[in-house]
Amino acid sequence: MSFEKTTHNLHKRRMSRNVGVFVVLAAFVAIVFGLTVVKVSNMDTPVPGLQQSGGN
Repeated sequence: MSFEKTTHNLHKRRMSRNVGVFVVLAAFVAIVFGLTVVKVSNMDTPVPGLQQSGGN
């Protein structure tokens, strides 16, 4: 008995969809990571409007 390796059209579409979901998820993770890096690196700079008053 011989089994042929034929790829069904459903498998091709599913693989394409999985690759698309991976790309979107990776882009989302990259954006969140980038925003986190920017926020943490800007911790040294004073934020305008958040100055503490001198006891008055």
